[in-house]
Amino acid sequence: MKRIILTGGGTAGHVTPNLALISELKRQGWEIHYIGTKDGIEQKLISEVPGVAYFSIKSGKLRRYLDIKNLTDPFRVLAGIGQSVSLIRKIKPAIIFSKGGFVSVPVVIGGWINKVPVIVHESDITPGLANKIASRFAKFVCTTFPETVEHFPPGKAIHTGTPIRQELFTGSAQRGKRLCGFTEDKPAVLVMGGSLGAVAINNAVRAMLDKLTRRFNVIHICGSGNYDSSLENHPGYKQFEYVSAELPDLLALADLVVSRAGANSIFEFLALKKPALLIPLPLSASRGDQILNARSFEKLGFSRLLEQEEMTEKTLYKNIVELYLNRKQYISAMEETTLGSGTEKVLQLIQDYARY
Repeated sequence: MKRIILTGGGTAGHVTPNLALISELKRQGWEIHYIGTKDGIEQKLISEVPGVAYFSIKSGKLRRYLDIKNLTDPFRVLAGIGQSVSLIRKIKPAIIFSKGGFVSVPVVIGGWINKVPVIVHESDITPGLANKIASRFAKFVCTTFPETVEHFPPGKAIHTGTPIRQELFTGSAQRGKRLCGFTEDKPAVLVMGGSLGAVAINNAVRAMLDKLTRRFNVIHICGSGNYDSSLENHPGYKQFEYVSAELPDLLALADLVVSRAGANSIFEFLALKKPALLIPLPLSASRGDQILNARSFEKLGFSRLLEQEEMTEKTLYKNIVELYLNRKQYISAMEETTLGSGTEKVLQLIQDYARY
């Protein structure tokens, strides 16, 4: 039996590409094991997938800034490495695939100690700290963006694209419309802020909701704890804290998307040919990776960029309307690109470098 360990977590973006691979790995006859944290979003998402054995380890966040936890988290990382070494010896995988996030670092080092080949995947244009560390112990780094290859030593990185979940292509606009309870045939805007939601976007959308719903049906994935019960019966507006199985139908219904600019999400929009208004996390709340992602997609003609610092009710509405009116040119650019799903390329690397 071919065995593989997958790892990655902290945000949905560090898990969804692994979900895309799991269905194909199962089809190819792999026995799949997943290592994550006990309480991370990866545990929630992977526990819903049948046939995957899940193991939790300790992990700590590696920070570039001063924080009292910097005194304790290195010990959690060391504990996680020890747990990973032990788990990997018991499982005896042929290969490890890491999607990133801080939980992945102990697993990757544990694989290196056990002489198990490791492949790392980097989503963003510039690598995060976890993957910078993990890449030193990996055989290869797969990249979502072509320009990311230059951030690693020659021969270390290869552009593959990111694995895309096949179920996203099975959505039904009619099912989506029924799910939302929309009665008018207006164009639909899907607003989403990532797995944790986006309070700034939520507030701006809700502040102009009357104006926006006169022209559009609005599907709003607002994030856990951000549901507004006072808007439950607002015509042309449907809100969800979080969606999973419903997402393909909601995307099929959407004529355009308003979103953060996480790499996995925007490549899913590209695969589905959905014009997007991207509002990346600002520098005050991130290392700037989403800003670079959004600029790249705007330059390629796939989406519009609106900086959060420039977002008001007026600018948000103006950009949504202009994106909709010019949607055909964005769709045309997406149809002409050679960028696409990286599922097949990543699977081939796994097959080529697995230690049987």
